[in-house]
Amino acid sequence: MAAPVVAVVGGGQLARMMAPAATALGVRLRVLVEEPTSSAAQVVVDAPVGAASDAAAIERLTDGAAVLTFEHEHVPNALLERLAHDGVPVRPGAHALVHAQDKAVMRRRLEALGLPCPRWSPVASADDVDRFLAQVGGEAVAKTTRGGYDGKGVRVVRSAADVTDWLAAAAAGSGAPLIVEEKVPFTRELAVLVARRPGGEVRTWPVVESLQQDGVCAEVVAPAPGLDPRTEALAVDVAVRVAEGLDVVGVLAVEMFEVERPGQAPGVLVNELAMRPHNSGHWTMDGAVTSQFEQHLRAVLDLPLGATDARAPWTVMANVLGSTLEDPTDALAAVTAADPAAKVHLYGKQVRPGRKLGHVNVSGPDLEDVRRRARDAAALLRGEQPAR
Repeated sequence: MAAPVVAVVGGGQLARMMAPAATALGVRLRVLVEEPTSSAAQVVVDAPVGAASDAAAIERLTDGAAVLTFEHEHVPNALLERLAHDGVPVRPGAHALVHAQDKAVMRRRLEALGLPCPRWSPVASADDVDRFLAQVGGEAVAKTTRGGYDGKGVRVVRSAADVTDWLAAAAAGSGAPLIVEEKVPFTRELAVLVARRPGGEVRTWPVVESLQQDGVCAEVVAPAPGLDPRTEALAVDVAVRVAEGLDVVGVLAVEMFEVERPGQAPGVLVNELAMRPHNSGHWTMDGAVTSQFEQHLRAVLDLPLGATDARAPWTVMANVLGSTLEDPTDALAAVTAADPAAKVHLYGKQVRPGRKLGHVNVSGPDLEDVRRRARDAAALLRGEQPAR
């Protein structure tokens, strides 16, 4: 019997990091990459080049595959529906993935499920924006409903003039529609990673805290320090309800705001969803019994899910965002000499300012020591000297 083939749309670092897990399981990956030098193409043998919007390329990708899955959400929904109709197992399915593709669809569905969300509204005109701003105290967050990620497609607005260009593009059909959300006075950002099989088996990892830099995740601490047990239980419950309510198959990341409630345990509000392995779960590669990448493969192949227990009291993931080095691998000797226990994961990408080039995981019993070591290792890979 031949090993199952998992077809993956997208040639970035997430597909690249599925490769070691697939190898360990004896599973074959076939990855549709954007170009021959894409991150995943450097490590996956079966890596045809094509666009995620190219129906013929997707059909060739799925020929003989056991399942189709994704490392990004930017795939035409109608194409996925047609593939599923033709008998291709698409996981997550188009009916679920649309909630990660379109923020207005997501917000409506989460509200229908009774899940906690910021106040929000679709907007199509300057009057719509100003009306919402008056309701929420004069400041809000505008988002394009499609295509935004890592801080792109997001603006803080204090008047409709701040999004005149987006409104005009949406009206002309050259840009995505907009929504506005209240600017939540949160205490910190949390994330819950969930894995779900087609039959409904669900597993979650410890709730983590994520720290952002210019709209991009820079650091993740697992578990979230000082998290009230009631808030932890609420966050996990919300994430599982999202996975079940949207019928997600595979890994789902639910990003949340932790918010203070006078006289009560802190609450949470759902911020964003990602239906694939996610930056907030990279710590699991070295800090959990089962990594998010192995778990995603297990889930989409409908295999029993792995244990999600942490391997150490603390794991900190530090992203390498840009570098002054021509190639971050130039710093490998310095990093491994300075901290032999630091786990370096580089993505084979060309250096650009602020670009995610890799990450470092450090685990141990002392949070401040672990955090310092992760930050120091990431600094060396950016061509900087660690802070002292």
